[in-house]
Formats: sequence, structure tokens, C-alpha cells
Amino acid sequence: MVQITNKSRYWLFAFGAAILLFLMWYFSSLVTYILISVILSLMGRPLVRIMTRVKIGRFKISQALSAFLCLVVIWLLAIGAIRFLIPLLASEFKELSNIDPDSVFEVIDGPLVRFMNLIGHGQVDSGMAVLNDLFENQIKGRLGLEQLSNIVGIVAGALGELLIGFFSVSFITFFFLKEENMFRDGILVLVPRGYESKIERIMHAIHLLLRRYFLGLMAEVCLVGFLVTLGLTVVGVGFQHSVVIGLFCGLFNIIPYLGPWMGAAVGLLIAIAINVQSDFSTHTLPLLGLMVLVFGTVQVVDNVLFQPMIYSNSVKAHPLEIFLVILAAGSFAGILGMILAIPVYTIFRVVAKEFFDHFKLVQKITRSL
Repeated sequence: MVQITNKSRYWLFAFGAAILLFLMWYFSSLVTYILISVILSLMGRPLVRIMTRVKIGRFKISQALSAFLCLVVIWLLAIGAIRFLIPLLASEFKELSNIDPDSVFEVIDGPLVRFMNLIGHGQVDSGMAVLNDLFENQIKGRLGLEQLSNIVGIVAGALGELLIGFFSVSFITFFFLKEENMFRDGILVLVPRGYESKIERIMHAIHLLLRRYFLGLMAEVCLVGFLVTLGLTVVGVGFQHSVVIGLFCGLFNIIPYLGPWMGAAVGLLIAIAINVQSDFSTHTLPLLGLMVLVFGTVQVVDNVLFQPMIYSNSVKAHPLEIFLVILAAGSFAGILGMILAIPVYTIFRVVAKEFFDHFKLVQKITRSL
């Protein structure tokens, strides 16, 4: 009988992990559907538990019916949001499409030239020439716009993938909601014997932390979007335009640190475009100033109130620790890395606490877990 040494066991474990990573990469679409379903089931699990406790006389809602009703609620909320936002976005894009881009460039050009000369950029004759050079050399090259030749094929393919993804995510989410431990049991099947108890503790901790994080993140998106919409409506931007800008600000806010700047930039550009016929000095510039005040106020509220509850309390990590992790993830994988930094780091901390708690660094970063 062949004796397996500790060294051989480690090599077998590394080989198995490499094969698993390769399969995850090869079936990346399936892995994406499963991860989305896990997130939806994490957020929908409390509702399923509430519904299973409901009794109407002798009738009690079963686990399967609760899971189905929860899935219906999730998609009704998504469809309701789409039905509310799509007409506003369509109307906004239609209005913006009627605006002459040259007129917008003329409005931006003068103030941009004065600002560049003020900060010591040199004697700049045309601010739009600088922006055009940036677009040509950086943005256009990165996005590869010259490759977008077959728009019809791209749109058709995207719609097909969207329908497949919708059905797949719905089907998988239903069973994750119906059988609470299905995902955990699926992971335990891949775990070597003797490690089941540790993996169960890890899965339980990750489940609690990430559920709080994603629920908090969804609440933050809604609250930031609502506050921006309310503030811009008050300063006179107009409700329809305010809702669209608030939507962009809320969604961009998912990107830590950079997102608020991106949302504010989109909002200011929309404001300039819709007020292109107005006098810049007496109308547009004061309006932009009020909008900046609104964006700044919302970000103060977000940074002081929302983000500490979501990024620090929900995953139990120090704000500076979170900041450094997000910067490192952004340097490694760009914006996508910044978005995924906190969930991945949370999983890493929980695993490290269970397996490597004898290291001082692990003890330091996991002391609050």
C-alpha cells in the first residue's frame, strides 16, 4: 500500500486547485451565473424564511412555494425599476440627440481654455483640441471603437446571451432559495476529508458577512441616487434630468472612490448639454456650481454615514485597510478589481483566520471577525 506523505499531499492539493481554477476559467459563463445566483439567494433568503413561517389557518407556505414567490418578487422589482427608468432614459437620450455637439463644444471650450491656462498648462488656444487629443490617443485606443463594425450582430448576440443568462440565473437561484444548504453542500463535496468542519465555519461566516455587504451596497446605491435626484430637483435641474443623473451617480457609486467623480462628471456634462442655449456666465455656471454643491453634500453623507456601515461594519474591517485593498485591487485589475475587492478580501480574511491563524499578520487583520 502506497503511503502518502505530507509533501505529496500538498502537491496533490496544489494540482487539484490548479485544475479547479482552469475549469472555472473554461466555464466562466456558468461560474458567473452561479455567483449571481448566490448573491440573489443571499439577499432573498430572509424573505424566504419569513414566508415559510406564515400560516393561513392550516395552510403553511412550503419551502418551494416560498422560493418561487421570492424569485417572483426579485424579478418584479427588477422589471418595475426597468419600466420606470427605461422611458426616462429613452426620453433623455432623445433630447440629447437633438442637441448639436458643436454647440456644446463651444460652450465648454472657453472656460476650459481659461482653466488650463490658470493651472499652468501653458498658453492653450483650444481646450477641445486637448480633449480631442486625449480621446484619440487614450480612450479610443483602449475601447477599440474601430472594431465595432457589425452593430446588428453584436446587439443580437447580446440579447441572446441576456435571455440565456436570465433563464439560467432564475433556475439556479430558485434551487438555492429552496434548498438553503445546496451551495454549501456542493462546495463540501470538493473538500478533502477532515476539513469539512473548517469549511462549514468558513461558509457560514462568509454567508453572513457578504449578505450584509450586498444588502448594504444595494441600499447605498438607492440612497445615493435618491439624494442626488432630490438635490438636483431642488436646485432647478428638472425632475427627469435629475432622475437620470441620480441613476448614473448611484450606479457609478459602486466603484469605490472613483465612482462618485465619474457620476458627477456625467451629470455636469448633461447639465451643460441641456442648457446649451442659455447664457453660460449668468445661468449655466451658477447651475453647475449648485450641482457641484449637491454632489459634494451627498458624498459627505455617503462617506460619513453610508460607507462606514457598509464597507467597515458589514465586513468588519478598518476603513484604512479597505482603502489600501481597493487601491491594490485597482492597480491589479482596474475598475473591475475595485468593485470585487471587498468581497474577495472578505473571503480571503475568513479563510486565513481558519487556516493560518498562527501568523501575526493574519491575527491582526482578522481580530474583528
